[in-house]
Amino acid sequence: MKQEKIQLKGITWDHSRGFTSAVATAQRFHELNPNIEITWEKRSLQAFADEPIDKLAARYDLLIIDHPWAGFAARTGVIIPLNEHLPKAFLDDQAANSVGKSHESYCFDGYQSALAIDAATPVAASRPDLLNRLGKKLPQTWDDLIALAKDGLVAIPGIPQDTLMSFYMICCTLGEDVALTKDYFVSESIGIKALNILRDLGQYINPSCYDMNPIKVYEAMTRTDKFAYSPFAYGYTNYSKRGYADYILKYHDTVALEGEHLITTLGGTGLAISSSSKHKEAALAYAEYMASPKIQKTVFFDYGGQPGHREAWLDTTNNFNALDYFKDTLPTLDRAFLRPRYHGHMYFQDNAGAPIREFMKNGGDAKHVLNGLNNLYIESLKI
Repeated sequence: MKQEKIQLKGITWDHSRGFTSAVATAQRFHELNPNIEITWEKRSLQAFADEPIDKLAARYDLLIIDHPWAGFAARTGVIIPLNEHLPKAFLDDQAANSVGKSHESYCFDGYQSALAIDAATPVAASRPDLLNRLGKKLPQTWDDLIALAKDGLVAIPGIPQDTLMSFYMICCTLGEDVALTKDYFVSESIGIKALNILRDLGQYINPSCYDMNPIKVYEAMTRTDKFAYSPFAYGYTNYSKRGYADYILKYHDTVALEGEHLITTLGGTGLAISSSSKHKEAALAYAEYMASPKIQKTVFFDYGGQPGHREAWLDTTNNFNALDYFKDTLPTLDRAFLRPRYHGHMYFQDNAGAPIREFMKNGGDAKHVLNGLNNLYIESLKI
């Protein structure tokens, strides 16, 4: 009997890490299942962070999503709960082999909205050749970082989304997670201290960085000799692989602040399935294939992906091919902060970064900035 031809559409983001890895796994899955054709489309990184997933779920079967949408997904049901559709043994393996809290990040109130196919957090990156040429040492502490920044050699992603993640990072490193109470986002003492620490660095950052996301930071580092070090940008292992860029980046754990390595803010992406898909069984089969340890550490990584399965991070071949990116940044991932995922947090995330960016860049009244963040947070809890 002739099998039904099935067409699935997916949406990811516009970078080799997000796109070619998805296309390669879809092609191989199609070769193994000729009746299933998967077409991936792409959107900008900013659209990936901003566009509501309910609109995407109405148009696509497969969605690469950001984990702060987990609360929204659980409340609205626009994507299916994978814990009700995938084998328990498979999901148990995903949980046991999570990189940091990547798998947990897509589970909200028992609703597993996505599989953590991609793991990331802000990590440090350097141009060893440039540091050596300039006679500069790799920073180990925040004070070392400030000194290198004074030389104009440090790049950070300074768009609002990333400066907010940096604010979370400093608060957590100082010993206080954000959004622990309904009364305020973070205490006044920690919040003001964190803002001032970021401003201490921000004043020495090239103004161009305040329009950069992590990709633009890494492109600037690998296309020019302008920047030799980035202290905390979401890692992209592509830039540590031979042939990808003009210069290879070496990735590292973060510097220490007050004796503790920075606790950066977990990122990564997850593969979700739309509730409106007419071919959920085919989509589930592909999701299980794409997230499996075998594919994560081979096809997915080989074609530009940054795996979410721990076996891929521990794989000797992958580390050899990426200058030990995985081995050297795994400690950073394992201690990364899992940001809030309550239903209204996307409203907070969309609006809280701009005042932090402005303060980092131009200074101002830290208490006023913090009061604005706390008011915005209280508003977001009402959504």
